Parts: sequence; structure tokens; C-alpha cells
Amino acid sequence: MVATTVGRGLVLGAVALSLLAVPAQAAPQQARPRTAGLPAPDTAGLRGVLSSAVAKGAPGAMARIDDDGAVYQEVRGIADSDTLRAIDTADRFRVGSVTKSFTTVVLLQLVDEHRLSLDTPVNRYLPGLLPDDGITVRHVLGHRSGLHDYTDDMFAESVSGFEAVRDKVFTYRQLVGLSLQRPRTNAPGAAYAYSNTNFVVAGMLIEELTGHTVRTEYENRIFKPLKLEDTFYVHPDTGIPGRHTKGYLTPDTAGAALVDATRQTVSWAQSAGAVISSAHDLNTFYSALLGGRLIPAAQLAEMERWIPVDSTTAYGLGLRRRTLSCGVSVYGHTGAVQGYYTYAFASKDGRRSLTAVANTSNNADVLGTLAGTLESAFCGERASVRRGAAAARRSDEPL
Repeated sequence: MVATTVGRGLVLGAVALSLLAVPAQAAPQQARPRTAGLPAPDTAGLRGVLSSAVAKGAPGAMARIDDDGAVYQEVRGIADSDTLRAIDTADRFRVGSVTKSFTTVVLLQLVDEHRLSLDTPVNRYLPGLLPDDGITVRHVLGHRSGLHDYTDDMFAESVSGFEAVRDKVFTYRQLVGLSLQRPRTNAPGAAYAYSNTNFVVAGMLIEELTGHTVRTEYENRIFKPLKLEDTFYVHPDTGIPGRHTKGYLTPDTAGAALVDATRQTVSWAQSAGAVISSAHDLNTFYSALLGGRLIPAAQLAEMERWIPVDSTTAYGLGLRRRTLSCGVSVYGHTGAVQGYYTYAFASKDGRRSLTAVANTSNNADVLGTLAGTLESAFCGERASVRRGAAAARRSDEPL
């Protein structure tokens, strides 16, 4: 979705004063074990970032750091504007484009099984799908296919666009068809251009090559082996199972009421953005991925063949690299789906991981602010939140 349209949004009535009053969970003692080579997380800085995100329009914000056995958790604000229940790091939420890393892992496992080649044209596996036989699987996973992002048109207006598709169920081919109605952005491989269409194609590849739904492949290859008990792919069901944080979409009109966007099919995204998870499970996933427990070293190396996006970010295959103000690089993905912003990143060895969530979207101020959680988590007291936020505004694509 077009998440960077400015619209701060107002928190309803007396709730506004209550948001900052929710106490943070106690952080562990700094003497506990932590990842070698990294300073201790700056929990005070983390609290400040979350408080700022709430002050800028998110009903709630949370962060969890898993650090080689130590756990740090901070929360601010609410999960539900009706009940005023405090947001909690155990809550489930929609992860948006973090889904792209799950989709890529499945495809790279298929590469390892010799059922797929990254440099083979997509049309070899899905005959006639794309207008150019030069578009390879690698181009799709690295956002270098040139396929137009259909969500740019779908969500040109945030609320009306969302309501038009909230309960709609699309086929993959319908979504690709929407993309092909518009000119391509570049020749295959010529440039990086973020497009959700790429990962719709990726989902089609998974289902064609395995004969199973993406849900089955996610479950059998990732969710169950890692015991991700809070992670689901329920499309086209509209609900989030169990205890969850509600998501609130900020309208384009400044001052308009937030829209509860929690219930939706997410059929407009599917394998590009429909996974549901928790902070614990996303940290477990990226730690396992970067620690070599999901794909062999050769496939992880392919995932980490970086294309620069700007001075601080690069994209591989379904994976982002961000270089922070202290010089540390972290690896993971961002996500934006109506009602939720997510940052999920880990250290190069996977031993320290962070997931941070704000339960709003279409609010550039919140998106930029939430990037500061990376600085606090991985740079410690050396963190420069201002620089981290500025980098987020430059580099974060929608969904």
C-alpha cells in the first residue's frame, strides 16, 4: 500500500492521554549474556522511540530483542481502541512485506532441491505468464523484473482503496494482470524497483513447482520446523487467530478518525504480504535464517547478493541490509500492511534479533520514527535515532 502518504491521524478522545501511560515491561540486567561484538541494547532509547511513535499517531508500539538468550521487551500505548487494552509483545499482528522473506526461503529450498534455478526465465515454469522471457526468478526475488507494482494504483487513496478490497478474493493471475495493464518500469535486470507483483509471481512459482498452496509450504518448511506457534497464513480468512493487536489505518485527510483495518483477506497481497506472526516468532525466523538453519550456505549467499538502494540500504533476494549510524549492518525486512508497520532485523550471525511494531500505517512520521528501534537495539547508547529515522524516510517502500 502507499504507506508514505502523510497523515498523522488523531487518537480518539481521552485515549490520547492514556497512550503514554502504559508501563514498559522490565528490561533484563545489562550483565546478562549478549551478542559478541555488539554493545548492550539501549532500552531507554528503545522506550523513547516507542513513545515518540505513539505521540506521532500510532495507538500503540512494541519491540522485542532476543540477544543470545537474553530478552528485552518494551511497549507503549494500546492494542485496542475499544477496550483500551495495552499492547503486548506477545500479541500477533500482520507482518506485511516481511512475508517476502518467508516466500524467498521456500523458493531457495526448492533451488537446493534442484527443482528451480534462479537464472531460469519465469516463463519456463509458468508458460506465457509474463510478457518478456528475459525475466528470471532472480529478477523477481530481487525486485529487478521491471513489473509494475499494481498496489500503487490500488491504494492511491488509502481508505477507499482499502475498503474496495478488504473482503475481496483475488487469484494470483488477476493480480499479475493488473500489473500488466501498465508499462514496465525497466528492462529485466536493469534496475531495482520495488514491486509487490514480483512476490505474487513468486507465490505462483511455489504452487506450480510443489503442487501445494503457499500456506502448506510455509507450514511444512518454516512454521512447523521452527515451532512458530504464533505464525499463520490464513488467506482468504479475514481474522487474526488468538490474541492480537488491532491495526489502524490512517486516512489521507489529516485529522480524520483512524480506520480499524484488522479484519481483511489481504488477498491483494498473498505471498507478498499476508503472513501473521508475533515478535518472538519473527526473531526466531530471522535468527534461524541468518544462522544457517533454514537454507544451505550457498543459498544464503545468493540471498545476500546485494543491490544498493541508497547510501544506507541494499536489497538481496527477499532480504534487506541496513547499515546503521554506528556502522553495524543488520539483515531482515520491513513490512507495511493496512494498520501495521513492522521492522524485523537480525545481526549477521543471527544471534541478536529485533522486531518492532506500530499498529498504524499510512503515517510517514511513525514509519520513520520506528526505524530508531534498530539503532537502540544494535548500536546501544551510541544510537543516533535522528539519523536512523532519516534513513527510513529515504528507503522504505510500501507494504
